[in-house]
Amino acid sequence: MNREKIMLLSLNFLKKKKNKNKLQQATTKATKPKRNNEQVATRKGELGEYKINIQLDQLPKEYRYLSDLLVENPNAKSGYSQIDHAVLTPYGIFAIETKNYQGTIYGGKDRKTWLVNGKFKMMNPFVQNYGHIRALASFIDKKYHDFFISMVSFTKRCTFKVDLDYRKIASNEIIVYDVELSEFIHRKVSVLKLHHKEPLLSESDISTIYNAFSKANITDPKAREEHKHALKTTTPEEKSGSGSTCTICNKAVSEKVKTYCLSNKRFNGKIYCYDHQKQAHLT
Repeated sequence: MNREKIMLLSLNFLKKKKNKNKLQQATTKATKPKRNNEQVATRKGELGEYKINIQLDQLPKEYRYLSDLLVENPNAKSGYSQIDHAVLTPYGIFAIETKNYQGTIYGGKDRKTWLVNGKFKMMNPFVQNYGHIRALASFIDKKYHDFFISMVSFTKRCTFKVDLDYRKIASNEIIVYDVELSEFIHRKVSVLKLHHKEPLLSESDISTIYNAFSKANITDPKAREEHKHALKTTTPEEKSGSGSTCTICNKAVSEKVKTYCLSNKRFNGKIYCYDHQKQAHLT
């Protein structure tokens, strides 16, 4: 009899403990803060930059690179240019613009604006990167100005429908996927080696350029916030010729999408691209 009571008490104790654990798990799950859309978008951007940095870390030791440069540019609306990455090699200076779009990218050399999925307009990224290159060039000697190579990197969530020249390694404007960035830099340098018997930039040149870019880089959080705010308030015509931009990812949207969002009460007067409309509705 005592043994049966002991077993019964043990079973009741285990049952109570199990229920307590379930309650604690439910409470923890309920109180866990949800990430808002902006946090999710920021996280995706951080992961994208992380993948790029992994690619750049694979480059030869004699190469040097800088990331997230903010430099003065009197020709830009914000007064600054933000360069995602600058890679210095013995045979050229790669200015890299990264994009975190998803879908089919339509574009050509003669177009000021490109299309994402045939609907959303974005500035031709090579026109944008040309402005970045000019800003960087202003901080170094003119003898280095002809050594820039413009490269635009998209994630593998994209499909390219662009001029074929952008995929040719002989070009000085190259479009790549983030996972093949280091490969294309290697290939481009190999081609340049065939055309030049000696390196175009010595170790001393690379150090000089690196130091110039580092010195020009603005790290002041206030200036960076001002630049970010200026980009958000850029008019559609100035940015991409589209109706407006998504509140979350800053992606250009069409006039039709803008009108739809502004006429829909659930969006509270904010504009969202197709990718973020459902998320905005759920928050």
